[in-house]
Amino acid sequence: MNDSEHVFSVGGWEVRFFPETAGLELFHRDGGGVRISGVLRFETPGPDGQTEAWPIVQSRDGIRNRLALRDSRGDVQGYLRFTGRDGELELMVLHRAALAFSGRLAFNGTATLDTAAFACRTRPPRKPQVLQMASGPADSALNDSVFAPAKDVTLRFGGDSVRIDTRPPTNERGPSVFELELTARPEEPAGATLCFQVISDFYRDRYVPYYRPVDKKRCPSPPTGWMSWNVYFDQAGERENLAEAEAGRDLLQPFGLEFWSIESWQENSGKLPVSSFHNLNMAPHREQFPHGMKWLADRIRELGFRPGIWTVPFGTGNGAFYEAHRDWFLHDAEGAPLQNWCGRYVLDPTQEEVRSHMRETHRTMAQGWGYEFFKIDGMSGRGAGYSAHFYEREDVKTAFRHPCPQPFELCVRALREGIGPNRVFLACQGHYTGPEVERADASRIGGDIVAPNQPSRWHNILSQARSTMNQLFVHNIIWYNDPDTLLVGAYRPLDEARTTTTVVALPGQVMFAGDKLRELPPDRVRLLQQTLPVCDVHPLDMFPVYSMVPIWTLKVRRPFGDWDVTSVFNWSDEPVHIASAFTELGLPRDGRFLVYDFWEKKFLGRCDTCIELDVPAHANRLLCIHPDLDRPQFLSTDRHITQGGISLKSLQWDNETTRLSGCTALVGGFAAELVFHVPPDYDFRSAEATVPLESTTSEGSGLVRLVLRGDATGDAEWRLAFRRR
Repeated sequence: MNDSEHVFSVGGWEVRFFPETAGLELFHRDGGGVRISGVLRFETPGPDGQTEAWPIVQSRDGIRNRLALRDSRGDVQGYLRFTGRDGELELMVLHRAALAFSGRLAFNGTATLDTAAFACRTRPPRKPQVLQMASGPADSALNDSVFAPAKDVTLRFGGDSVRIDTRPPTNERGPSVFELELTARPEEPAGATLCFQVISDFYRDRYVPYYRPVDKKRCPSPPTGWMSWNVYFDQAGERENLAEAEAGRDLLQPFGLEFWSIESWQENSGKLPVSSFHNLNMAPHREQFPHGMKWLADRIRELGFRPGIWTVPFGTGNGAFYEAHRDWFLHDAEGAPLQNWCGRYVLDPTQEEVRSHMRETHRTMAQGWGYEFFKIDGMSGRGAGYSAHFYEREDVKTAFRHPCPQPFELCVRALREGIGPNRVFLACQGHYTGPEVERADASRIGGDIVAPNQPSRWHNILSQARSTMNQLFVHNIIWYNDPDTLLVGAYRPLDEARTTTTVVALPGQVMFAGDKLRELPPDRVRLLQQTLPVCDVHPLDMFPVYSMVPIWTLKVRRPFGDWDVTSVFNWSDEPVHIASAFTELGLPRDGRFLVYDFWEKKFLGRCDTCIELDVPAHANRLLCIHPDLDRPQFLSTDRHITQGGISLKSLQWDNETTRLSGCTALVGGFAAELVFHVPPDYDFRSAEATVPLESTTSEGSGLVRLVLRGDATGDAEWRLAFRRR
């Protein structure tokens, strides 16, 4: 320390103040290497109406944990008091004696964490109207914190206003750096304090006691695939699955569909309930799967998919298996077998022999049969019919062979050991409060999208959306959320099909299709294609949301640009008019934006303050919102609902030649439309690309549409020429 530094500690923070520059440095050793550095300044209205800056100096009375505000005459008029404990540091503006002054305290600087982190919002609004998420290091004006998933550490800021801007990383393993602007106002008691708070174990202490970041080495992105149950229910055998897989190979595999998962394959599984299925003895349904499960896995792999399988390892409806292993099962005080959704006979997981059976049967399916994706059902669910709830019941606890505080955890551990470290494990249902977090890669987060032997209805979509909003804050943090199958068949109106597509795909969740693919109209197949591959999306709102929020906004940031993809939902049965200010979407207050309607392929114009839309019942309007650059610019593409988040690889504008060029990823044999906005003082002249231009159209609304189609999957470069008027 030198004479120009003022150093002290408070609330776990080391504070350094430099009077000559009003520089402030903060360091928190236990907060993931958090370092904050910047400059303080205080401005107040002067006697002549001009803004007057008051120097911030060391306190003259020797009190170490406060600084002084000195007016132009050299008198101390107020203080900046540092207080704090348990990782929280507050910098409060205080008036001196009976004096009263207005003004603005500002801190401008940077926050650095020695681990990967992203900006987010951790303070829930009282009545949420907007659900935020991001792809890439995108920012929102609504953010108030920074979260580091690897260390489960949050750095939260407070003040009259908070602005956090993410600095682009210099390399993947470098520190995370954020530009900060915090303000406080002494005349507003609720906003007179700047706050810096390190919150360790943010998820573990609040929501996820078994917190562990999602394992992206084993499962780099949310699984995608197809499964039969939602339209075939228990009637799909090997013939139906392979016929659908051939359709999937042609229609969806080129876009990135990965898994083909088999359901209801066990003996006696041709008709519900699941409790009657022969879940534990590994024998397939003879009529539906005559060639066996290994043969089927091999055929699926030959079609280019990774085979998946559904299991219910906690019980069985097979009386013969029960009689042969009676000691493995749970019984009530009178000796009758306990039963639940998983089986008429339910296993006692406190016995090592039982867990060994779980382990070895799943090892056989993984290593012997070759399945790579495991949807393990009967786990958490909503009630005692599922295992986590069932094993907590007092009558069940008394039936255990061995006292055990957490038998469900033993099950989850045995199942992961059985399928092995390299297979994908989807917990159905899993819940972020339970032990499945430590070992599962994905989780079914809600109820079925259909009732047995019925078509999917609107109330199922509402349930899917409600589960997504409730649990989006853990998606791509601890695992990948599975909101259940995406069903887009003609049994539901197109508006509803678009709504469920947006609910599943905009947050980047697990996407499994389930319709009879050859029976889908082309516009419904296109909906599935527009979800693939899944975009890498993480939450910005780090808390559960329990109300039906009408606006979801995905903030996309790429090295070449930033834009928002915003869905405006109408969850009601009547048409509604919905308006939202851009500031409510976390966009800059002084911005001007271009708005494009994805579903209707319509440019909605330049907007300065808000969006206003009429939305039909059960529908959504999917918008792309770009900052208006006042020159020709990319606006949207029909390739994917993120409108460039997946397919757009680069963009360059040359102001000298007035040319816009870029690169986009194409799926071989399928057309992709790119949409550009041309302001009134430019004319479109020509377009060229490294693949055939199927069409180029210039519209009076200021749009240019470019349709590309390549024979092979790969990147296509394109260039558009313009002329200034």
